Amino acid sequence: MLTVWGRTNSSNVKKVLWCLKELNIPYNQKDVGGPFGGLDTPEYKKMNPNSTIPTLQDDQFALWESNAILRYLTEKYDHSHLLLARDLQEKAAADKWMDWSSANLFDHIKQMMNKIVRVPEADRDPAQAKVIYQNIEKLLKIADDALATQDYFSGNAFGIADIAIAPLFYPWHEIVTERPEFPHLERWYQALTKRPAFQEIVMLPIK
Repeated sequence: MLTVWGRTNSSNVKKVLWCLKELNIPYNQKDVGGPFGGLDTPEYKKMNPNSTIPTLQDDQFALWESNAILRYLTEKYDHSHLLLARDLQEKAAADKWMDWSSANLFDHIKQMMNKIVRVPEADRDPAQAKVIYQNIEKLLKIADDALATQDYFSGNAFGIADIAIAPLFYPWHEIVTERPEFPHLERWYQALTKRPAFQEIVMLPIK
């Protein structure tokens, strides 16, 4: 059976668990990282020398980097193409958004969590918070514009690009009450909230 190493409130771990749920693949999940520790043990570093989460263990094969894990799972198990694009150009377009989320959006969401959400209000830097939120809004404007012409980041059907982005979008959407209107992102998000696996894996209390 597959094992996913990582705490369940990590956005990158959520991607993997959500994908597994959508594909109805059984798995074990082991808490490591954050308050659970365990990332610097010799056993874990043998699987993932970066000491990051998630790590996927498939028998003797270990894989890190969440988007690489999403691609591996869909290539190996998604024979009905529930999440995996059939067309080469659709697949490339989905890959583009997956890489965009990791290279651009992730770092700013991480800053929001570590420098705003998880910091007592009295200790927050308002100027720094303003810059973080502005940077996120610029990126989300790009995403909203893209969804004006397609239903999902994966194209006209739900797929792994949406799984890569939504766990990053979720905390911003839940925490930021005064925000610009992004109607296409909102429509996309509301569609995702109807998916049982999204409700179970992603829509957890923010902490």
